[in-house]
Amino acid sequence: MSRWRSLVAAGAAAATIAGLTFGGAAAQTPSPSGSAAGKLTFTIGDDNDLDSMNPFVAVEAPAFQIFFLTYDFLVNLSQEDLSPSPGLAESWDQSDDGLTWTFQIRDDATWHDGQPVTAHDVEYTYNRILEEEQGSFIDYISLIDTIEVPDDQTVVITTKEPTLQLLTALVFILPEHIWKDISTEEAGTFENNPPVGSGPFKVVEWEKGQFYRMESVPEYWGGAPRIDEFVYRIFNNEDALVQALRAGEVDFADSLNANPFNSLKETTGITTHEANIPSFDEIGFNVGANDTIPDADGHPALLDVRVRQAMAHAVDKQVILDRVLQGYGTIGTTIVPPFSAAYHYEPAEEDLFQFDLEEANRILDEAGYEDTDGDDVREMPDGGEPLRFRYFVRSENNSTVQTSQFVQDWFNQIGIATEVEALDDTTLTDAIFEGKYDMFHWGWFPDPDPDFILSIFTCGQRPPDGIWSDSFYCDEEYDRMYQEQKTVADVAERAQVIFEMQKKVYEDAPYIVLYYDANLQAYRSDRWTGFLNQPEPDGDLLSGYGNYTFVNLRPVTKGAAADEEEGGSAFTWVWVGLVAGPLLLVAVALLIRRRKGEEDRA
Repeated sequence: MSRWRSLVAAGAAAATIAGLTFGGAAAQTPSPSGSAAGKLTFTIGDDNDLDSMNPFVAVEAPAFQIFFLTYDFLVNLSQEDLSPSPGLAESWDQSDDGLTWTFQIRDDATWHDGQPVTAHDVEYTYNRILEEEQGSFIDYISLIDTIEVPDDQTVVITTKEPTLQLLTALVFILPEHIWKDISTEEAGTFENNPPVGSGPFKVVEWEKGQFYRMESVPEYWGGAPRIDEFVYRIFNNEDALVQALRAGEVDFADSLNANPFNSLKETTGITTHEANIPSFDEIGFNVGANDTIPDADGHPALLDVRVRQAMAHAVDKQVILDRVLQGYGTIGTTIVPPFSAAYHYEPAEEDLFQFDLEEANRILDEAGYEDTDGDDVREMPDGGEPLRFRYFVRSENNSTVQTSQFVQDWFNQIGIATEVEALDDTTLTDAIFEGKYDMFHWGWFPDPDPDFILSIFTCGQRPPDGIWSDSFYCDEEYDRMYQEQKTVADVAERAQVIFEMQKKVYEDAPYIVLYYDANLQAYRSDRWTGFLNQPEPDGDLLSGYGNYTFVNLRPVTKGAAADEEEGGSAFTWVWVGLVAGPLLLVAVALLIRRRKGEEDRA
């Protein structure tokens, strides 16, 4: 899904939530937050706010956390191994020719306002996305030809080509009786607050920049959650968050950086978890915004693949991994993370952009980029514009700021000057959508299936008509391969196509993938148990691609805390963070940038 990007909302401030009671830290085993007020409340602390409750507009990871708890998918991804499992569809069948899918919709699901969920809601959601070409979701279901609803519990979908993608389509099913009155023009500004869904929790309060609160839905078809409510508190820095966790004011700290994470490792009553997630950070370049946005102002040198390749040779990823991430991750190369092992392509040793400043300088010299005025900055081959690039980093994520200090120095050594500026995620998103940038540091939290992350490099995802492309990369052969991989059912055969796509993006270098990072999490294991990794055995603890932990979460009983300390169960959270579209975009669909955000993981 997206950034499900690493994304953090602008202006997040530390919050004291009026009207909510948070349990303090007791000497031995403190009670769960809020229990003194008669409610069993689980509280998460983070430094990222949501941007919208409208699934067609939101891009920040916290918004998708809400969506995972508020809405349901037609087909879920299992908690154990991310394989297709029943969601609103209890069962499904595929025709012998692979073109027709019949889904049986459960009859015990209801919307939060009491209306029944039917096959017509599925039909409405998918048709709206297809008709309006909602950029966030369209690539999941673009092969659908027709949708028929013979009765309230049956959906029959015919596709243009055989495909298995309907089983991994992370599309939130929306209530037709709510959304049918929202026009295409209004879809981009509809607040959807509070959202009406069919999931195990519903939003009851949101104070932007401070917190949001969700109450459990006892009638949920998947079983009533064991907690009464879930509170998400926003902090303006990790030090304050860590202190709140130590003091028992919050129960879970997500997407921590290495130093605060390490400081919690030996803390009594707190368990830390290094979650294996499909996440990466990248330096992205503006390689063509002028093609779709008339007043875009990207630097012309970045249209030259040789410049981008030289810059790729000038980044020492091992130093960043060691000095910034303190080893929590692996060196990055291509856009499908190793998490999706069957589809991850790793370039051969001789094809890698190894850290080599001499090689970087050689490439630029041969391409005609010379320093003609002796100021240590190269100019364009015609002797014109100097190679001075705007380099945007995320003010919500200190690791991007730290990384820029190393990168700026390396680029100086090859005659490229950078002007580093830290922007909040909203401002950075706006700059990207307007094409007014040269390079940036952000990250993605892709789906387990690689289709989504591959889609962000297709021509159709470039703004203003698209949403997910932040590099404005466009290549006809890449687009052809993207459509081809959608129709290949055999994993090994599909992987070969996807390998070629990754190889092309790696060589064309619209991104420098820096690293694949872990999600560093910490929680009060003296209070809470029931965390479920998605996937097993070491996935995220909160809710990578579902609501599993939140439905299963419960207070510890005598002896359970000790078991938790030994087992260190995990709790998955999608971030994010994640990726990224401003509210002003009309008819924009789903996802954690599945941009990472925030969080951060971004």
